[in-house]
Amino acid sequence: MSPAAPRKTAARKPPAHYPRFAASRLANLGISEPFAGTPEQTVSRLLAMQAQDYYGSLWAVGLRTQGTTEADIERAIAQKKIVRTWPMRGTLHLLAAEDVRWMLALTGARMSALNAGRIERMYGLDAAAMKRCRKIAEKVLRSGEPVARTALYDAFEAAGIATGESRGINILGQLSQDAVICGGPKIGKQASYVLADAWLPASKPLPREEALATLASRYFGSHGPATAHDLAWWSSLTLKDVHAAIDAAKASLAHETLGGATYWFSADTFERTAPAKQIHLLPPFDEYLVAYRDRDIPLDPFFGPRVIGINGLFNASLVSAGSVAATWKRRARQASLAVDLSELRPLRRDERNGAASATRRYAAFLGLPVLP
Repeated sequence: MSPAAPRKTAARKPPAHYPRFAASRLANLGISEPFAGTPEQTVSRLLAMQAQDYYGSLWAVGLRTQGTTEADIERAIAQKKIVRTWPMRGTLHLLAAEDVRWMLALTGARMSALNAGRIERMYGLDAAAMKRCRKIAEKVLRSGEPVARTALYDAFEAAGIATGESRGINILGQLSQDAVICGGPKIGKQASYVLADAWLPASKPLPREEALATLASRYFGSHGPATAHDLAWWSSLTLKDVHAAIDAAKASLAHETLGGATYWFSADTFERTAPAKQIHLLPPFDEYLVAYRDRDIPLDPFFGPRVIGINGLFNASLVSAGSVAATWKRRARQASLAVDLSELRPLRRDERNGAASATRRYAAFLGLPVLP
């Protein structure tokens, strides 16, 4: 591990409740206390996990699941147990297969409506063009087997629908939000797609009030303590819908008001008083950071620009006792693992030892030796 020289820091004195809330989030999210069970059970526990970075999302699941490997998670995707699709925020997420349909109906439909005008203005993809795209995708995917993204793009191009300059990925995102297609397993290094109706289990639609209650109960149970504004950010729903969701789920929730903000959580999981003195290597876009509108609990705002780029990129982070203390990158090696740290503040010796231990765990997940 070769740390970059730390920059000069500006210390902050966080509010007294921050360590307590960080400890609860780390546990509820399965970071400090990984879950027993299968990868799909972990994904279901969190309801949805951002998966814009594919390999990072595999580690996000592995980090939270006892004794699992990258191959186990990819197997669960190939076996239709975990699905990668666009349910909210215009970005990819992993969901348990049984949650995809109702989540798309609740959150994906709103995103589809919001995106329709944008992709028409930016790419000329009006309703008629998207209808053509849907027919082409349904024809190419009619066998029910996964088809590589490049093959789908070729089919669109052959029909006179250009896919360059991000048009292709916007087409696929819109079709996914409309529950026409969803992600399948990798084909080589290529993303693949399948027809949603051929890939997802059949299920009855959830009434809207029940869907809202389920959303709030499961988000606050796995991500709490968190605010209504956090859930609105995470789900892409309006605050009106979020407050309705909280009202519908109140029987399963508790709350605490501090500093003018109300934090919601499941009483069964909100028990930790201080963050475990552990080091965790979080992947890019990890839920511990990305799932909240206000990220001050894990991240000193002074370091924010070094962790979250202006382009919305959430870097891989090293978390010590609940706070981001460094970013990290995997150094490219064909058959071994090395991790390079960029410290936000000088790391203590015990933190360096913890980082080495976390690296060994990540290497075991990948099935690789650690580079000396």
